[in-house]
Amino acid sequence: MKNIGIEIKWALIFVIIQLLWMLLERVAGLHGENIDKHAMFTNFFAIPAIAVYVVALLDKRKNHYGGFMTYGQGFISGVIITVIVTILSPLTQYLVVTVISPGYFPNAIDYAVSSGKLTQEAAEIYFSLKSYIIQGLIGAPIMGIITTAIVALFTRKNNKPEAAEVA
Repeated sequence: MKNIGIEIKWALIFVIIQLLWMLLERVAGLHGENIDKHAMFTNFFAIPAIAVYVVALLDKRKNHYGGFMTYGQGFISGVIITVIVTILSPLTQYLVVTVISPGYFPNAIDYAVSSGKLTQEAAEIYFSLKSYIIQGLIGAPIMGIITTAIVALFTRKNNKPEAAEVA
């Protein structure tokens, strides 16, 4: 557990930020009166999500690897974070739709049907806890691994200064 303590910490921070983002969306009306803008604005969550991975891998590099981390070490660390976030995603989805924004699914269904995007039946299937849990279990690892692959490139630091170079 000590070896993955940093990953556990950052996975929990990621989940907390995700829940706070959902609260912000609800307060901004993106789960209600402004639901027509939800699909566009929810994509901006990528900014804090990527930032968490960057800070997490920098934390791992500094505090576990002594300031130097290979691409592979960073990638593995990010994958561990992704696995934990994925495992927690059903709980996260449950909290969002039962505590933070219980009106989201009914509002999303109404909007999808009234705008002609989906039939009533299709909207009820798509905008459901089961569907969102499945989407989270698929989407979280895909996006997490893509993010990790890119962030690990920028957070690696392989070159330890030689004694001659320091002097």
